[in-house]
Amino acid sequence: MYLSGTSSLPVPIHGTAYAMTSFRSLVQRSACLSAITTLLGACAVGPNFVRPALPDTDRYTREPLPAATVTADGQEQHFTPATSITADWWRLFKSEQLDAVVRQAIANNPTLQASEGRLRQSQDNLRAGYGVFYPHIEAGIDASRQRTAALQQNSPTSGTIFNLVTLSGTISYALDVFGGLRRTVEGLRAQTDYQRYANLAACLALSANVVNTSIARSAYAAQIRTTEQLIDLENQQLRLTEVQVRAGTAPYANVLGMRSLIAANQASLAPLKQRISQTEHLLATLEGVMPSKATLPDIDLNGLSLPVDLPVSLPSDLVRQRPDILSAEAQLHVASAAIGVATAAMFPSFSLNGTYGATGSSFGNLSAVSARFWSIGPSATIPLFQGGGLWFGRKAAIDAYQESQATYRQTVLSAFAQVADSLQGLEHDAEALQAQVEAQHAAGEALALLHANYRAGLVAYLDVLAADVQFHEATIAYVQAVAQRHQDTVALFTALGGGWWNEQHPTREGETP
Repeated sequence: MYLSGTSSLPVPIHGTAYAMTSFRSLVQRSACLSAITTLLGACAVGPNFVRPALPDTDRYTREPLPAATVTADGQEQHFTPATSITADWWRLFKSEQLDAVVRQAIANNPTLQASEGRLRQSQDNLRAGYGVFYPHIEAGIDASRQRTAALQQNSPTSGTIFNLVTLSGTISYALDVFGGLRRTVEGLRAQTDYQRYANLAACLALSANVVNTSIARSAYAAQIRTTEQLIDLENQQLRLTEVQVRAGTAPYANVLGMRSLIAANQASLAPLKQRISQTEHLLATLEGVMPSKATLPDIDLNGLSLPVDLPVSLPSDLVRQRPDILSAEAQLHVASAAIGVATAAMFPSFSLNGTYGATGSSFGNLSAVSARFWSIGPSATIPLFQGGGLWFGRKAAIDAYQESQATYRQTVLSAFAQVADSLQGLEHDAEALQAQVEAQHAAGEALALLHANYRAGLVAYLDVLAADVQFHEATIAYVQAVAQRHQDTVALFTALGGGWWNEQHPTREGETP
């Protein structure tokens, strides 16, 4: 804890060997006293931070984790507990275009760059904080021409005019007897940890947003292709129906019904194209470029490989790996250190101060022995009455620590709920996708059969229209189920922390390895 002490310690420019010897003796005495006081006050007041206990559970859901999901669309996803996620998890989708988009966003995203700037700022604040452990040395020079008044000198004669030149040096050293300085630096170090994990969380959120947006864009494009293919098929049916009407074998109402269906399907294309535009604008923003200048690769939904081997971290590992949990833990550490700072402020503060210098009427006579002056000694500041400010300040710090504890617990609960949602979501996604595969297959066979029967005159045209609508809805639902399965896989990787701890890079100064 920095307590007080700032006398000017003058250091003469001109001096004899005796003067230098005296100054060294003063410095040696100061250093000796500092060492003794530091040893006496080795303990820092306030609580020593202890990391929160690991969760007392070995799984995320009420039911045990299955070995794999059901087979859907010919694929099943396997859950592998106690295994680690790769840092560049998005590459598991095996798309070079997707990898390029994510890396472009990580390199240029302004939000991530702002987070990195806050991290560097916290690191520099920590480096600046370490300065309290060193002596503070200052030099000063003062030259003035003065006139004193007779009343100031209590003399009937007139005042005196004279020159005064002073060269001085000051040295002060705060004695951290009660550990306030150490707690302050501890808080700065914890704040650096918080910014580091916040930066990792921002990077994870960015990569997840890019991947999810790219998947959504691909799904919208697939829905547009499916709708356009259906419209082409319906146009063929329309031409066939028009021939039948002209031949008198079908009523004109069949033509009107077909045109109405085609118009409805064409109308559904506009919202899908608008959604594609929105995803492209969002991707451009995430990549840090103007929408008008963005160049985005076309990523085919069918070209994305579904990750089938899914590593699942243990709950005890999750709380030591997920960035938002680690950020909450770092904030808890900051609050713990603040209690120590507030507690130390209630105790006396001590410092060593020294002054050495010379004064005279001109620079030329500063080397005279009679011009030299010095002082050295400790100083203490004892808080006697602050109107309850220090006491309630400490209570406020304790309240803030308790708030951080609750925030940490809530962060852990939310994280476990997200993992549980993702795990069960993948199981339900597989079930839903398989149902959509079967529905699409059945709708396709029914449509082909009805087309053949209609051409043979065995079924009514309304049956064909109903089959067209059913097949189109089944195909769109299938595309949406595929995209949902991919996005829930992304959600699992994100909920488990993204695997940043497996990235190989040198530890930067001020960071916790």
